[in-house]
Amino acid sequence: MDDLVINETKSSPSVRFDAGTGVLEIKGKSYPANAAQFFDPLFRWVEEFLRQFTTGTIEVNLEMTYLNSSSSKAFLNLFDMLDRSASKGQDIVINWLYHQENDTMLECGEEFMEDLEAVTFNLVKMTEK
Repeated sequence: MDDLVINETKSSPSVRFDAGTGVLEIKGKSYPANAAQFFDPLFRWVEEFLRQFTTGTIEVNLEMTYLNSSSSKAFLNLFDMLDRSASKGQDIVINWLYHQENDTMLECGEEFMEDLEAVTFNLVKMTEK
């Protein structure tokens, strides 16, 4: 399976999913005009990946600086997909990286964490250099 690469734009995050290592990285701001259109390729790719990746750990690293409400809903859908797979035995770790001064992203991560049961969800505070 090929890697998934979506380049960052002014209103959408960068997406890098390494199929060989099982590491997904999403980074940046997310407020695309059409969130469903932006996230659909990611959802389809993740569904196919979850069918094929049967051993090892899937690591999801999210470093978001802003999410609008439609992007938050899309992330919930992604997390639900990952949580269902984890409930069937897949080892999945989600690392929600937030900048120490960005309380909004901390709160967002805390809310996402409350809705998940089977994945490991880590809140990771990043300090500025």
